[in-house]
Amino acid sequence: MTTDTLITLRTTLLAAAEAEHAPAMRAYMRDQFEFLGVRTPQRRAACKPVLATLKGQPASALLELAGALWQQPEREFQYVAIDLLALHWKQLDDSHLPALLQLVQQRSWWDSVDGLAGVIGDVLRYQHAGMDDAIAHQNLWVRRIALLHQLGWRGRTDCERLFRYALQCAHEQEFFIQKAIGWALRDYARHDPQAVHRFTSEHQQQLAPLSYREARKHL
Repeated sequence: MTTDTLITLRTTLLAAAEAEHAPAMRAYMRDQFEFLGVRTPQRRAACKPVLATLKGQPASALLELAGALWQQPEREFQYVAIDLLALHWKQLDDSHLPALLQLVQQRSWWDSVDGLAGVIGDVLRYQHAGMDDAIAHQNLWVRRIALLHQLGWRGRTDCERLFRYALQCAHEQEFFIQKAIGWALRDYARHDPQAVHRFTSEHQQQLAPLSYREARKHL
């Protein structure tokens, strides 16, 4: 399945590519990745029918295809892998977290990591399997996953865990960690602004200014 589907997806993306957009897309990602020039709406419209045919495939087959897509040189293939996993996340469970975190650590940048954070949040289904290990991981992108995995959970958010993770990483100078702390807190503030206000007020000296500003942006 993987080889045939990969060929089909490459053909599909090539047909949707607008090469004149590739230089700007590459520059936006700081020239770290090659691009075909397929914009997001066109990519999703073109590839969704192909991905939909994979409904009912075992998780192992989905992860194998996602891994193959991840190894393709053009960045759009990693986006298709995320689309694949997001479409079929109900076929995954927390036993597949190691495979997902392996993807997090390959060809890593905020675009792929944040897409996978959404998938992992869906797969965990208001649980936190592996996240206590992830927040202490040596790879910053895995730590970012732990900080962001509760996005959108609202009243199901484990706020004690959210605040603990924020403080655990508050000393870090890394921009993408500081930003993630602020983003996660700001998201929870939509559900419980008083709790986020209290937390950020009590710990302002520990939080980076970026994290503090982001957390309180809409309070």
